[in-house]
Amino acid sequence: MDFVESEEHRAIRSAVGAITDKFGPDYFAAKAAAHEPTDELWKALADNGFIGINLPEEYGGGGAGMTELALVCEETAAHGCPLLLLLVSSAISGELIAKYGNEEQRRNWLPRMASGETKVVFAITEPDAGSNTHNVSTTARRDGDDYILNGSKYYISGVDEAGAIVVVARTGRDEATGRSKLSLFLVPTDTPGLVAHVLPVAASLPEKQFTLHFDNVRIPADSLLGVQDEGFHQVFDGLNPERITGAAVCVGIGRFAVERGAAYARTRSVWGTPIGAHQGVAHPLAKAKIEVDLAAMATSRAAWLHATGQPAAEASNVAKYAAAEAAVGAVDTAIQTHGGNGLSVEYGLLPQWSVARLLRIAPVSREMVLNYVAQHSLALPRSY
Repeated sequence: MDFVESEEHRAIRSAVGAITDKFGPDYFAAKAAAHEPTDELWKALADNGFIGINLPEEYGGGGAGMTELALVCEETAAHGCPLLLLLVSSAISGELIAKYGNEEQRRNWLPRMASGETKVVFAITEPDAGSNTHNVSTTARRDGDDYILNGSKYYISGVDEAGAIVVVARTGRDEATGRSKLSLFLVPTDTPGLVAHVLPVAASLPEKQFTLHFDNVRIPADSLLGVQDEGFHQVFDGLNPERITGAAVCVGIGRFAVERGAAYARTRSVWGTPIGAHQGVAHPLAKAKIEVDLAAMATSRAAWLHATGQPAAEASNVAKYAAAEAAVGAVDTAIQTHGGNGLSVEYGLLPQWSVARLLRIAPVSREMVLNYVAQHSLALPRSY
């Protein structure tokens, strides 16, 4: 792994930053407060080839990889516009359709995803399953040339912006272990019987959250994504990219917050000298900077491992944990540095905190990351 960033990667950073600066943190804050999609920024990024940068060239994508998508995620966030649906549509669903989709699915969805015309979101979470994927209760039953879906999904992001949803459903049960056999289905959002209800959240986010209900939803058999009953293994090909891009967003938020905090500390003077001259202000900002930089290195390593086809699960989890912790700490430090102004709409820090705090919980909670590392890295007995 080369720590010297290539000219191509520097160019991606520069271009994405320049596009995002045309919108900026005030644009993002206004969209977050209104819970409105960031359509204009999404289109601008798509028009320049960055939304589908990781998708195959033959389907309209950029033909790059997870490292390049992570750069897009980081730079949009570093310039004040963290985009959660890059994690969902470009990383999870895009990767799954590119790898497991049949030719018709790829031709139908990937070019439109890359162009920004549509998004494909991801539905795995359920009210009673939590982090236990084996407890998924949404079912898909074969009925002639169709499947019939029944069940519910919970906290599904961006359904109102999407043309389709990758749905994880139970298609059987392993008699030896009692665990569910899972399969993936590509379901258009306008399919009869699929009902989406907005799930109100207090966090200031552009992306709405939804509860989904599948009531005898009939879909053709060719809606199956990949191989029936192999969904548990297939889905993890999407979860590592989600962790990597989630970490990249957090690194970007951390960079944004540290820069904002330091700029304020350099110029804000209360007792005749800038407040940044005092160690009580300077040291927390320096600590936040160090932690964000360390998280950036962990994220780069995870993206590189994934892009080169090496085992990346541990590195992806470590990067997501480190980056989320660093981002929350950095934004909190920036708010504290601003004092009362940290809560002002003018300074735009609370929307950044909302995204960072969400990513400390999702797509995988810090506690489940610790469980993973304890069990798989340290060979400790499973605790759950």
